[in-house]
Amino acid sequence: MDKDRLIDFAWAEVVTPMIYPPKPRLVVRGLKPQPDMEVSLVPLTYVSQPQYQGIQVVGAITADGPHVSQPITNIPYYAELDLQGINGSEGVEVIGDTTTERIPVSTGAAEVPTQLPAEVPEQPSSATESAAPEAEARATDG
Repeated sequence: MDKDRLIDFAWAEVVTPMIYPPKPRLVVRGLKPQPDMEVSLVPLTYVSQPQYQGIQVVGAITADGPHVSQPITNIPYYAELDLQGINGSEGVEVIGDTTTERIPVSTGAAEVPTQLPAEVPEQPSSATESAAPEAEARATDG
């Protein structure tokens, strides 16, 4: 039996503390399939930045031998991962054994819409307008 394997999750969310610069963290919760399992979040490796960065929910069995008895209830787990440098262009995709979930992640930069200036028709400057009639008046007087 493989010691590390994908496990399912019940809840996943990206949490960003109210600090600057923002430092988003992925938080995942669920139930362990076995009590002697440690859960971790493992980012996939890409050649270039994907739209959604894949992050696997992996359970690693820590016991060396067989279980003496099965647990009476399922044991919950909580895992989190700092997303600094681990983010797709739009967010992250949490990958469990039988389910995945895409979560958008804000970059924290305020998105300001680009607005081009309206075209203004060229008008002669007021200095040229006032100088032209004076020049004409001098020409007719002399």
